Amino acid sequence: MLRDKSGRLGALVLGFDHLLSGATCIAVLAMPGMIFPSHDPVPVRLVTVALVSTLLWPLLFQHLGLYHSQRRRSIFQVLGQVAFAALLSAGIIAAVSVTVSAPLAASFPIVCAAAQLVTLGGFRTLVFTALRIARRHGRNFRRVLIIGSGPRARDAWHEIERHPSWGLRVLGFADERDCPVDPALDEQKIFKLSELPELFRDQVVDEVLVACPRSLLPALNPVIELAASVGVPVTLVSDLFGDYLPPPKTSRFGDLPALSFAVVHHSPAMLAIKRLIDIVLASILLVLTSPIILVSGVLIKLTSPGPVLFRQVRCGLYGRRFHLLKLRTMYQDAEARREELAHLNEMSGPVFKIRNDPRITPVGRYLRRWSIDELPQLWNVIRGDMSLVGPRPPIPHEVAQYETAQRRRLSMRPGLTCLWQVSGRNAIGFEDWVKLDLQYIDTWSLAQDLRILARTVPTVFRGTGA
Repeated sequence: MLRDKSGRLGALVLGFDHLLSGATCIAVLAMPGMIFPSHDPVPVRLVTVALVSTLLWPLLFQHLGLYHSQRRRSIFQVLGQVAFAALLSAGIIAAVSVTVSAPLAASFPIVCAAAQLVTLGGFRTLVFTALRIARRHGRNFRRVLIIGSGPRARDAWHEIERHPSWGLRVLGFADERDCPVDPALDEQKIFKLSELPELFRDQVVDEVLVACPRSLLPALNPVIELAASVGVPVTLVSDLFGDYLPPPKTSRFGDLPALSFAVVHHSPAMLAIKRLIDIVLASILLVLTSPIILVSGVLIKLTSPGPVLFRQVRCGLYGRRFHLLKLRTMYQDAEARREELAHLNEMSGPVFKIRNDPRITPVGRYLRRWSIDELPQLWNVIRGDMSLVGPRPPIPHEVAQYETAQRRRLSMRPGLTCLWQVSGRNAIGFEDWVKLDLQYIDTWSLAQDLRILARTVPTVFRGTGA
């Protein structure tokens, strides 16, 4: 029933968004000191601002696609977009208030947007949770036909099975063969491509998922035409050209529709917010940790000859080189001794790491254990060389040994912490390290950054993986 009334549900959510944003705006206006005395017989300027703040949220949600199906997204992704809408709303309301000279307190745009964020975000969470529960109990489901019967089709099936809250049921697998390529698939659910017209006529198909090898692509034209003719959406799993290919984005090549496999499709506005967060948080952390840096510097100077700070050339965004700052944790001849210790390297690939490196000073071991040696990199973050969260910056001679596909980990500003840092660090091989970095780049969001930062804190305090 929910599936048959999805249009009504969307309209209902839209109506509640209007109602909640309006009620919240009125409640904020009623707060003491929010409205200044005015000689206007009719508060036209206040009404203008109130209408804008009420109607703005549904328009922003529509633009961000929040009235489309969210069944395959996480609540953090949804709330991240709601938070982004709040930032836009605060800016627009402030601009309108100044333009019409509304007799409002300067804090009104921020307070109103924050209150609407809580109200509409809470409502979104309730709707999201209710729909997830309904799908887990067999309601509001969609029938999916998977094209292919090999490993890709099996992986797509397993992905659906791992997410029962998506509310997807696999109707079957379509291939040119009578039996599945992968023996793990049920032979009773295999359909030949030539049988699809009858299948579409006799069964309900809500979505076609193409998860086949490249060799089957020439046979897909009739399938795509059939799905388009009956109005069934088609989803293409985009790993046909290898694991390292980034997710595509729909675009146009002149008058022709196209898929763009750009390295990143991140919103410039969201990246600007990421950069602002980097500057603010890094500045605060640098001030708060300056006594720790100072004491560590004194201990370094007293216990081993050489400078307090270690400057090392690293590769940043797209391979641009910069000087990374660290508190020195090794003896001065560390670089010269690297070759003689090469046989002790515990990492695969071009990375050089030794768990009990004899070049590390006694004080350096403690600094590394608690990641105190990384604190000067907060200055690199403020300068723009690095971000708080992002792939760790490699050394140039390591990058020189990268395979071509591995260079994509340089397509985002490097960070102080990353998925690798909070997932085991040196216990993870280089290939898996690269995969984690590419996963971060391909799925980046502000909410993901916050989760990684939250996971970094206990990792640092435990001193694990250093």
